[in-house]
Amino acid sequence: MDDRRPFQNIHFLDVSIIKTIIVTLKIMKTRHNIISSTLTLFLVLLMSCENSNKVQETLILSVQVSPAIKKTITEWDEFTGRFEATNRVEVRARISGYIDKVNFRDGQMVQKGDVLFIIDPRPYQIALQEARAAYGQAQANYKQAQDNFKRVKSLKESGAVSLEEYDSREQAVAGNLARLQVAQAAIDNARLNLQFSKVTAPISGRIGRDLVNAGNLISGGTSSATVLTTIVATDPIHFYFTGSESDFLKYSRLARTGQRGSSRDNANPVEVRLVDETEFAHKGAMDFVNNEISRGTGAIEARAIFENKNHLLEPGMFGRARLQGRASYEVLMVPDVLIGTNQTVKFLYTVGTDSLTKATPVTLGNLYQNKYRIIRDGLTPEDKIVISDIQKLRPGMKVDYSESDTLQKEIMELTEN
Repeated sequence: MDDRRPFQNIHFLDVSIIKTIIVTLKIMKTRHNIISSTLTLFLVLLMSCENSNKVQETLILSVQVSPAIKKTITEWDEFTGRFEATNRVEVRARISGYIDKVNFRDGQMVQKGDVLFIIDPRPYQIALQEARAAYGQAQANYKQAQDNFKRVKSLKESGAVSLEEYDSREQAVAGNLARLQVAQAAIDNARLNLQFSKVTAPISGRIGRDLVNAGNLISGGTSSATVLTTIVATDPIHFYFTGSESDFLKYSRLARTGQRGSSRDNANPVEVRLVDETEFAHKGAMDFVNNEISRGTGAIEARAIFENKNHLLEPGMFGRARLQGRASYEVLMVPDVLIGTNQTVKFLYTVGTDSLTKATPVTLGNLYQNKYRIIRDGLTPEDKIVISDIQKLRPGMKVDYSESDTLQKEIMELTEN
């Protein structure tokens, strides 16, 4: 039997019954008719309840039901991060001087060794000539010292030369040899400075704008040397993101049980979609996990690497990455639009054998393919989920249901994918 109170369906009263109630209330104005009026009103309400039950029987909602989608999936965890260049260099000159020429166009791709800037080489050409002249003089002094030493060397055994003279000429040879070596080093340094008058690209990549135009005096060779431009290497390109301590613990435990390899030792797959994309179209692999969790944020930094042949990916871009969360396993899932919310409780409408609807609480997992919600707990493969007219439903409502093959078709499509 229905244990609901008999007056809960008064809203089904038709217009004629309402008019009857109004007339009855008017009769109640006189004191001597109170008892009879009350009895009349009670009879009218009983008639209305009987009438409302008949209306309800004619208004049973027809809905479609289906079991949940059952599929073996590989679950992904999602993170937000930013692309960064695999290599970034601030180009500085190793010598000081005036910029004579700029040999590149702002923003172009350059190769390692390309000449980017030319510093006026004339002062360094002169310095090289001076070093060569000093070397020639040092070489002549060294030869003279050698000849002087040879003369006294043959006289030492006969005693025709003093020991002091012998030692003096021997030391003169060593001294002039040292000065000759210094002169050679001066030549090497002058030659190197002359080579440095051509500022070349230290890496291959995309160059920035020229920060110093031709004709400007720059300083070089120190930590405060003038920055001329920058070069970033973007193929391949890195993607940096952070995970929580709980994420790190989950992956560590999966690695210990053999369900998933550690990203420190394995190039686990990573997929990224950009802010204007709906699919994770960019495929990469993990290549670094930091060695400590940040004390300030409680997160750990990780990095993936991606090929970037078409140079679509630029340093500084945001992206949404997904990383394999665990080994493949079987799940139940439903279209996300079927999930209802009652305060903090998530539920699905199901139908029992008595044809009454029920709000079944469920525990949700991640979103799959941006459409299906994984159900962690609360649902069985045998449950009949209402998939139509869910806005019109309420718990305990009797419905006329029929099986639908809509979700079964979606299962076939998911299986093919």
